[in-house]
Amino acid sequence: MEFAGAMLEDLRWFGFEWSEGPDVGGPFSPYNQSERMVFYCAALEKLRAGNFIYPCTCSRKDIQAATRAPHANDDDEPIYPGTCQDKSEKWQVASDTNSAPAILAPVTRDPSRQASWRFRVPDGETISFTDKNLGERKFVAGKDFGDFVVWRGDGVPAYQLACVADDAAMQITEVVRGGDLLVSTARQILLYRALKLPVPDFFHCELMLDETGARLAKRHDALSMQKLREAGRSPEELRRGW
Repeated sequence: MEFAGAMLEDLRWFGFEWSEGPDVGGPFSPYNQSERMVFYCAALEKLRAGNFIYPCTCSRKDIQAATRAPHANDDDEPIYPGTCQDKSEKWQVASDTNSAPAILAPVTRDPSRQASWRFRVPDGETISFTDKNLGERKFVAGKDFGDFVVWRGDGVPAYQLACVADDAAMQITEVVRGGDLLVSTARQILLYRALKLPVPDFFHCELMLDETGARLAKRHDALSMQKLREAGRSPEELRRGW
């Protein structure tokens, strides 16, 4: 909660205001994802019932080592080679320790390996959408991105599923985020479609870059908002992109 509070403080300093959220409440609470497992479990079960997902025991290292797993780009995840797509597995019901609804957990042939749930993309299909800032965007399933994880092996929903379930439950009509998530939007459109949910509009912003032209990111040891504040940067400077 300490880090969440710090992020909210940074956003206020930057100039954002919001009418609902974890600090002010609102009609679509709770706003902490740890308290929203009921939504994620329901979405997961719909995907399983529709045969959109399958269990996968591949680790990231396994995928990177596969000869048919090229990177779509340097910042995105490697394309899944389909190792577990056609495996015959059994299912069992596992209850969450936080009293969430029972979820189906895959039982694999090798009990020493945790299994995640992976979404089966329509190989070769072009997923297109019109971004409110960047215009028409197109991504080919199986080429620009592959089958992706929607539920991790440790029992936690992955970003793609949690994002779609939250936006739908909160009746979000426009999503504003960074341009590095364009490919994620294509993945999420497939989830909206599979779950029979309305797709919101998307507005992807250009990213803030450092002096070398690299985007600000933890992996590059970029300065945090707090560090920039301490260094004397103003919200106006940051909004102008320096």
